[in-house]
Amino acid sequence: MAKEGVEKAEETEQMIEKEAGKEPAEGGGGGSHRLGDAQEMRAVVLAGFGGLNKLRVTRKAMPEPQDGELKIRVKACGLNFIDLMVRQGNIDNPPKTPLVPGFECSGIVEALGDSVKGYEIGDRVMAFVNYNAWAEVVCTPVEFVYKIPDDMSFSEAAAFPMNFVTAYMMLFEVANLREGMSVLVHSAGGGVGQAVAQLCSTIPSVTVFGTASTFKHEAIKDSVTHLFDRNADYVQEVKRISAEGVDIVLDCLCGDNTGKGLSLLKPLGTYILYGSSNMVTGETKSFFSFAKSWWQVEKVNPIKLYEENKVIAGFSLLNLLFKQGRAGLIRGVVDKLLELYNQKKIKPVVDSLWALEEVKEAMQRIHDRGNIGKLILDVEKTPTPLMANDSTETSEAGEEEEDHEGDSENKERMPFIQ
Repeated sequence: MAKEGVEKAEETEQMIEKEAGKEPAEGGGGGSHRLGDAQEMRAVVLAGFGGLNKLRVTRKAMPEPQDGELKIRVKACGLNFIDLMVRQGNIDNPPKTPLVPGFECSGIVEALGDSVKGYEIGDRVMAFVNYNAWAEVVCTPVEFVYKIPDDMSFSEAAAFPMNFVTAYMMLFEVANLREGMSVLVHSAGGGVGQAVAQLCSTIPSVTVFGTASTFKHEAIKDSVTHLFDRNADYVQEVKRISAEGVDIVLDCLCGDNTGKGLSLLKPLGTYILYGSSNMVTGETKSFFSFAKSWWQVEKVNPIKLYEENKVIAGFSLLNLLFKQGRAGLIRGVVDKLLELYNQKKIKPVVDSLWALEEVKEAMQRIHDRGNIGKLILDVEKTPTPLMANDSTETSEAGEEEEDHEGDSENKERMPFIQ
């Protein structure tokens, strides 16, 4: 490791490994530095799929915009449950590691690639990124970038795209939410859950049933009509209030909740699966949890759907954007959502802000379902000494039994900077 030419950040020890043929970085915890002849930046890197010990902050060469891309100086990044699944490799066709995680961010336009129109250097924006969002600088195609209102903070902007676009698309594009309907949403205290509740409130007489951990109930009780403990028999509770069931079920859990959700649908009702968090039960990917979750999924019989007049659907925003070419559709949705924001009808709920070096603790909070609203990585935030040192060392000590590879870098006591 390079031990010279490195400044330590004010409140957390950081080390820089010397790359072959490159000079050690100069400077401290933020801003631009030079790596050989190239500028460099801080970024969260996932070294391999697995536990929290696979994450660290390192310095990487700064990207430059290609034709049709914008270069964004990142201020804040969104942290989503899908990021936890990516870390575990618990997704279809995971990319190769090492990689920089993250799919959404906000910041300031720093440079324009060729043929980019409609944006200027200095514009405040939010953006979708196909990985690489958890860094000081990102480049992404212009079709995934959106200007943000002057009164929207960068943390709010980073909490906006994934949650509100997902909620809007499911409610209005897939399920056709209308006046007087009823909606059941799981994880009502999370980022998508709170976005769903706010969007439902823009339509008259919509009843929202929500499930959430009991300790969240006091904080979110005013955002939904009826709130149930996530571990309770919510099916009977819903039917006690509405004997026919509900019009829309939004399921991010999967497993046995799929069958329960279908059983609660009214005729012409719509069940939408948009996640499978029940598959995540431990620090690393578990084949047992995966198999158990899918074993509990009710076998969908098209004849039964036909007889009962029910609709089953799935929704993946990232696939819609990056694999299916629907960026134009999403831009129209973002425009509608920003209009609602300007009318003060919706507002992102930010749970907490974390430094890049605190990404392990932030991710653990999501794993524990401890958040109410969205967790944000604040690129300019200084790490909390206790958070950056003591808790991370404890976390790593607890992970040793799960990491059987035995490579020496995973035993470092200062894991943040590679």
